[in-house]
Amino acid sequence: MHHVTSDTAPPPFEVIWRAGKPPAEGGHPGLGYRVLRERGMLIERDIAVVLRDGVTIYADVFRPEDGEDLPVLVTWGPYGKHFPTFEIYSRFPGCGVRTEWVDPDYTIFEGPDPTHWCPLGYAIVNVDPRGLWCSEGDATFIDARQEAVDCYDVIEWAAGLEWSNGRVGMTGVSYLTQIQWQVAALRPPHLTALNCWEGVSDMYREFFFHGGIPDTRFPAHWAEGTSFSLGRVEDVLAMMEVHPLFDEYWATKAAALERIVTPAYVVASWSDHALHTRGTLEGFKRIASEQKWLEVHGRKKWEHYHRPESVAKQVAFFDHFLKGVDNDVPRWPRVQLEVRERAYVGTYRVEGEWPPARTEYLPLYLDAEAGTLSRTAPAVEAAVRYRASDESGRASFDFAVDQSVELVGYMKLRLWAEADGGDDMDLFVAIQRFDSAGAFVPFPFYAAMDDGNVALGWLRVSHRALDEQRSRPWQPWHTHRREQLLEPGVPVAADIEIWPSATHFHEGDILRLLIQGTDVNKYPQPLIASLHENTRNRGDHIIHAGGRFDSHLLVPILRDEDRPA
Repeated sequence: MHHVTSDTAPPPFEVIWRAGKPPAEGGHPGLGYRVLRERGMLIERDIAVVLRDGVTIYADVFRPEDGEDLPVLVTWGPYGKHFPTFEIYSRFPGCGVRTEWVDPDYTIFEGPDPTHWCPLGYAIVNVDPRGLWCSEGDATFIDARQEAVDCYDVIEWAAGLEWSNGRVGMTGVSYLTQIQWQVAALRPPHLTALNCWEGVSDMYREFFFHGGIPDTRFPAHWAEGTSFSLGRVEDVLAMMEVHPLFDEYWATKAAALERIVTPAYVVASWSDHALHTRGTLEGFKRIASEQKWLEVHGRKKWEHYHRPESVAKQVAFFDHFLKGVDNDVPRWPRVQLEVRERAYVGTYRVEGEWPPARTEYLPLYLDAEAGTLSRTAPAVEAAVRYRASDESGRASFDFAVDQSVELVGYMKLRLWAEADGGDDMDLFVAIQRFDSAGAFVPFPFYAAMDDGNVALGWLRVSHRALDEQRSRPWQPWHTHRREQLLEPGVPVAADIEIWPSATHFHEGDILRLLIQGTDVNKYPQPLIASLHENTRNRGDHIIHAGGRFDSHLLVPILRDEDRPA
């Protein structure tokens, strides 16, 4: 077995554990090796895989009944290799996944359908990681020091199976992509291709804390669904409490993207703000792979992954790298971006890189007195005030679009802000589109909603310190390593990262900037989405603009005349 040569010393923090829930409560059918022949597949359930430290975990393998010299697709996630995909998809009828696209009896949540891939000459290996379900040990999540090393071992084990051709790829949505970032950074010798489909690459900034503000809804829901274990599981909610700043703990959950050299087909969406949009694009941007392709769509992630035309592209990609098929993959455009008109209406643009080199950044200045955005900064200082914790309290600024324009990429909000009645501010920012008739234009959002904005941003203002080396004029990079509390009556400048988007604004449209102290989108249970209920907001927020206060929104414009041929 191949071993990682990098340092795997214990991290300088203690993991807080909690007892796992009995796997049977999550529908686990019981542990036991068995061989089945169904639908032309040879299926081996609960194959024991012994990791380098002697811990045994379990995998299910699907392959053609008479197949040999097969490439392998490994999926790795916490939700259960026994768990039928429509057990979750059916709970969210707005998610758009159609029953005819996947076989619900064999397809795991967010993973590939073996009944489609096995007839094409592939083997699928679905794994229950260490400490989850009936696999031995204690479970940590997206952990470079343990889980990624375990995944490395499974990749090398799969490559060495007697019927394997020695080439291993990975695919899947969300967590099934997040582990790809981590394990690929370790460079397993037989990991040959990655299909990274919407996955966080920095758990602090993109999952647990948005702009330093703790997410109080989605992590709790996620932790409840990933706690089925015969042992212990990492108590991520307790770790959030103990580690509210970015430190050594969170560093183990931020992928070393620059170490990745594996060929990669990366798919992101503009619709997954507060979860996967930022991390997937960071992944593509920063990986060192010479052969990498990016597609960004405006649809919903599960739907887009399982859509037949998407699966066809996955097959072409893996055929080329895992089977050596001479096809069109090397000639794919390096970057394809859907510029949205409205929900499920958009036009794809071909670019040479991300973000597009032809982007022009335009500052739109806040006018606090008029409630507008303009190309010129107001000469006179003014301020707008709202109640920080009031659901209806907000500052709103409109820009009347005077020519058709495509806004594609990163936005930044430079804001001079003051807290009256508190020593910190939690700011929630949204960019919205209104058409020429004054109607709000909604977009798909998260996995199953249809009332999304153009883009979202967040910042706990005490976290405003920037990493000057990593920051760009259009993308501030907050360190989140210390807090700078506010002084009464003293405005401070804060740069707020607004997650990437791509939207066509027509002449006569309104671009609206919202700034408030509560979430812009709120959903009742059981809908699953981000929510930030534990804010620092007290009293009033005051936004300063004009004169010496250069509050502005930086927007990315793609000029038609600069479009690649």
